[in-house]
Amino acid sequence: FCFFSSGLIGRSWAMVFAAGGFKVKLYDIAQQQLTSALENICKQMKEMEKAGVLKGTLSAEQQLAHISVCTDLKAAVEGATFIQECTPENLELKKKIFGQLDLIVGDSVILSSSTSCLLPSKLFTGLKHVKQCIVSHPVNPPYFVPLVEIVPHPETDPSTTERTYALMKKIGQSPVKLNREIEGFVLNRLQYAVISEAWRLVDEGVISPTDLDLVMSDGLGMRYAFIGPLETMHLNAEGVSNYCERYAEGMRLVLNTFGPVPEFSGETVQKVSQALSEKIPVVPKVLDARRKWRDECLTGLAKLKTQMKSD
Repeated sequence: FCFFSSGLIGRSWAMVFAAGGFKVKLYDIAQQQLTSALENICKQMKEMEKAGVLKGTLSAEQQLAHISVCTDLKAAVEGATFIQECTPENLELKKKIFGQLDLIVGDSVILSSSTSCLLPSKLFTGLKHVKQCIVSHPVNPPYFVPLVEIVPHPETDPSTTERTYALMKKIGQSPVKLNREIEGFVLNRLQYAVISEAWRLVDEGVISPTDLDLVMSDGLGMRYAFIGPLETMHLNAEGVSNYCERYAEGMRLVLNTFGPVPEFSGETVQKVSQALSEKIPVVPKVLDARRKWRDECLTGLAKLKTQMKSD
């Protein structure tokens, strides 16, 4: 398995696959980036092992032994059966990389992208190996959040989708298959809908930014960590049909009051930024500490969910 780019997503993907017992190559054009990535992975794995939250059955040392680095493109992809591109969200950059890969890979390797918003038709159209191309969009950071959106190009072979889905299941992720491409895929469409209404409510002075976040973290988020909005409807009445009979009119009344898509600029940016900066100052050390706390919370939640499923 080969991962293009040794940034945050690439490192996290490498750790997920190594935890699943697979041999991984991290590719980057800069050796220093790769050295730094390995140091970071080593530190994280040993910390997680010490805390008892390391994924997989192998020790940190055994998992680290599964990860190698490479600055030579042909050497990086040699023997790979699955290649995951993790470069910045830049269409031309990604197209250039897949164009290079298209010239050197065989007919069985899967070419996958971590893109969160670029459509497969924009990334892969015209490639010789387009049937082997797919988007596998993780949630940041994939080591702690298991969801992966699998999005095919219109010409992607169904076997590519099935192989990618099976692989993600094997390494302990939670893959979902989109039947066709759509702007934003599914996760970001849902996320942006929430952000959009959250922004409008703060902009209109209905609620403060910090209280808005509390509505999600101590309200909707509590149940959405275990069940989705459709199952919530099902359980909050005598099934979905009954829910629609009871609440459809009220939902339409509320939905019709939603405003236009916000510009995400001006005074509201300053208002939200000030509130969040008071809670979490925009200082690298403070932000990193908060991200670490977030990841520890996600790890604990993942353990709880696994335990509840086994019960």
